[in-house]
Amino acid sequence: MLLSKDIFSNVIENTPLISIDLIVENDKGQILLGKRINEPALGYWFVPGGRIFKDESLDDAFIRTVKEELGLNIERKDAIFDKTYEHFYENNVFDDKFSTHYIVLAHKIKIDNLPILNNQHSDYKWFEVDELLQDKNVHKYTKDYFI
Repeated sequence: MLLSKDIFSNVIENTPLISIDLIVENDKGQILLGKRINEPALGYWFVPGGRIFKDESLDDAFIRTVKEELGLNIERKDAIFDKTYEHFYENNVFDDKFSTHYIVLAHKIKIDNLPILNNQHSDYKWFEVDELLQDKNVHKYTKDYFI
């Protein structure tokens, strides 16, 4: 369920958000990253992902996130759970008046083609793991998945 800006802002200010991040690999071992167009992490290369909505099961959230972020139909049972991470940002999607705290459930999936862009990314690109670890425009939290 999408929340109004006021309600969502209050949630972000007072609670952690739970999200699913997608560690997407192709058959060459390259990792898919998207260039973020929204805060937090605006302008950084980041793995695709999205928050889990209230009353949404993990399976449904996974299917929705993959569909919205990649335009694909993949179920959670076809992914490999990596582990749980925490992301702390000094700002939020609306402004820099308060922080954002994410509890992230990272999952690994394999695809072969670049997905269609969505409203979260200005570009998608395949990165070699060594390349993304060295790139200053790849966000620290994305790098954490590979160290």
